[in-house]
Amino acid sequence: MKEINIGRVMTGLLTAAFLCCASAFVALADVGAAGVQATIQSCLVNSDKNSVTVQADSNADMGGTDGVLYLVELQPYQNNLDGRTDYAASTAPGNRVTFTFPLNRNTAQDRLYSKFVIAVWDGTKYIEISKPHYITNPEMVAANTQPFNDPLTKKGLNIQLNMLGDAFELGVKHVATNISFHQILGQGIDYQYDGKTYHFDKNAITSYDETISALSGKGMTVTAIILNGWNDAEPNLIYPGTKKNANAFYYMFNPATQEGLDQTRAIAAFLAERYSGSNPNHGKISNWIIGNEINNQQWNHMGSRDITSYVQAYQDAFRIFYTAIKSTSANDRVYYSLDYNWNNEIDNKLKYGGRAIVDTFNSIANEQGQMDWGLSYHPYPCPMTEPEFWDDEQTGLITNDFNSPVINFKNLTTLTDYMAQDSLKSPTGHVRHIILTEQGFTATSQTRGNVAQIQAAAYAYSYYMVDSNPYIDAYILSRQVDAPLEVRSGLSFGLWECSMDRGDDIVATRRRKIWQVFRDIDKKKYTLESTEFAKSIIGIEKWSDVVPNFRWRSLEK
Repeated sequence: MKEINIGRVMTGLLTAAFLCCASAFVALADVGAAGVQATIQSCLVNSDKNSVTVQADSNADMGGTDGVLYLVELQPYQNNLDGRTDYAASTAPGNRVTFTFPLNRNTAQDRLYSKFVIAVWDGTKYIEISKPHYITNPEMVAANTQPFNDPLTKKGLNIQLNMLGDAFELGVKHVATNISFHQILGQGIDYQYDGKTYHFDKNAITSYDETISALSGKGMTVTAIILNGWNDAEPNLIYPGTKKNANAFYYMFNPATQEGLDQTRAIAAFLAERYSGSNPNHGKISNWIIGNEINNQQWNHMGSRDITSYVQAYQDAFRIFYTAIKSTSANDRVYYSLDYNWNNEIDNKLKYGGRAIVDTFNSIANEQGQMDWGLSYHPYPCPMTEPEFWDDEQTGLITNDFNSPVINFKNLTTLTDYMAQDSLKSPTGHVRHIILTEQGFTATSQTRGNVAQIQAAAYAYSYYMVDSNPYIDAYILSRQVDAPLEVRSGLSFGLWECSMDRGDDIVATRRRKIWQVFRDIDKKKYTLESTEFAKSIIGIEKWSDVVPNFRWRSLEK
């Protein structure tokens, strides 16, 4: 930090002289009226990994100022420059200006998570003339630069840990696991971060170690869903002003206070480091989903908010995880999650449309520093209590345009067409990574009873759609075994039936038809044979008639 004092005045005098001004200072007036504006175009860690360069566009009207442009560092929770006299860097004004300053990596003054604004000095205070902007290439400092573990197929499954042998027989390539903040804090593991010690529950972390290492050790790509459960002992992890809510499963992360930022950042860094793959006994997480179905506050509660302030709060938290993860493992991928309500079930207080979330998140990122974010999506049938999705337009909620109330497997290409728009592409110009991480088809119908054959047909159809869509990277089916809690609600999603006399314990009893379809669907030799039965159920003659760019078209008779 540099204090504005006599040195800053001298900077102003020298700059003014350099610009051949008539006097060192003009009468200091309200610079806001002068219309001085600047736009930060980039904020990047340099190849030396020790410094940062900010480039910005600015006009040259410096009337009412000391003739200097200042770059001021802000923490994520800071929203103004009240009382500030320090600055990170300064420069003479111009149409295109550059600031360079130390990153201070791995010190108490580490700037990797900071945001920066350009300001001018009116003699008594700073006046911001730019939007805040974050560093957008934290991967530059990552120790792990191994390429992303991209499996040969997109086939994934939410599995039971006591049935790993079955998962291996099924040829599972993608798996997901939940990691909840409120379950991992405790005692047994001490972690030093920025001069503070944080404590993690050894039993909980050891359990995650065993799970993740078992999965990644077999070549599976592991996706972690990071969740913020309520913890009375850790109030700083909950967004300020949020009340405990009986209808909320999880809560908004807290980057909005110093204490919340410190703790959230430390936990994010701990998880990123532990599951970076550096220790085979801990395992490797490659995909990170921050929160769950964020268009519905039931999963990410903070209280009634308009969509802009809600998404801003979420993105502030997302950036913490993004920075921690990418600065550790450069090629890991970071996502946010949506349910299938694209333009449906919206009150703009606690529930928002998925399309509006995407647009708002992207718009804020465009201003504050674009990231290589991805989308995790959940295209369940509509309704979830029936496995057929190919007739879901009968609900009136499915159309083949961007205004569709719901996007699920029936109109899945509408989602990828939307994400393929130039305005939504990644900073490198590519369509963003999309993964389907929670969806399934019930084998029991409330009106028809056992519909296991239709369940299997629905999976075959949906997998072929995903497998033939170049913009979707993974399809993680829910689930390996029925969950009794779901079965009692009319949802039997499993490849296996479960025992219903063991309470909520998940105990597999018998395979369903979908088990064999799942095993063989990504095998060239067996895939069409294993799904032949489904054609008559769906009412088609060829898969290529209903699956755009069907991957196995050349094998069809």
